[in-house]
Amino acid sequence: MATFATSDQLLVIIDPVARRWDGESVRIAKDVLSAGAASTKVCLPEDQEEFARVLARRGSRRPVVVGDDRALMRAVALLHRQRALAETVLSVVPVGAGLGVSHALGVPSGAVAAARAVLDGAERRLDVLVDDSDGVVLGALRIPPVPLAAQAEPTVAEAGLAQGGGHPWLRTYQSLFRTLVPSRPSRLSAAPATPGPARLRIEVDGVTLVDLDQPVEAVSVTPGPSGTAVVRVRPLSLGAVAVPLEARGRTVTVSGADFRYRADAAVAGPVRVRTWTVREGALGLMLPGR
Repeated sequence: MATFATSDQLLVIIDPVARRWDGESVRIAKDVLSAGAASTKVCLPEDQEEFARVLARRGSRRPVVVGDDRALMRAVALLHRQRALAETVLSVVPVGAGLGVSHALGVPSGAVAAARAVLDGAERRLDVLVDDSDGVVLGALRIPPVPLAAQAEPTVAEAGLAQGGGHPWLRTYQSLFRTLVPSRPSRLSAAPATPGPARLRIEVDGVTLVDLDQPVEAVSVTPGPSGTAVVRVRPLSLGAVAVPLEARGRTVTVSGADFRYRADAAVAGPVRVRTWTVREGALGLMLPGR
């Protein structure tokens, strides 16, 4: 008889937005996980508070988040605040409208492939950025916060259509529905219109890369190789061609007039100073084996 390790005891947390957005993908993921693990406990939290309680009471079970980028980010933030991120191996099955962060981290897009990676994949340790307010960035940090496509929660009608899965006739109705019904403004935090050039002081490991006398059009910070962050700055062009600047380091401090920034799929600020530090290998994520 096959024996299972503790890691095969799963806590599957299905985000409520995912259940409304694509119930069929949620069902498929739940079936694959339940069939492949020694023990699977499925939880259906109704709000963020219940989501947090369920994750905090995971015990020895390995948490699996079924949801979009916001659900993944919520789980990472909660584990970080519990000081349990480094000791937890997290898994995600992406379901929802906003999945760019999950896919950029290497999580498969399909429900079956993602669920199989939960069961048969390998743990990879990924670097993250942690700021001085205890916020966590998994992928990209951008100043100013370039607007992304609005990611509103689906209406009941849209969620029902999404659950039609592979039925061609239902996909036709879905397309017609989206054509006839005006798009709704997002209820989630959307970035404001892109502001003009900013005057910021950007320091990497204590060394000033750009000072307040040089307006900048865009700044990006991403976790890079060997426990460093890659900082790219595009200065404002004043007649002559402005050469982009790049530096690498473990800490990045941005200061100046009030500024907002986009961390993964959320917009934060305004703040006048913020420091991000690379935490090497802080996130353990199950990804397809190589």
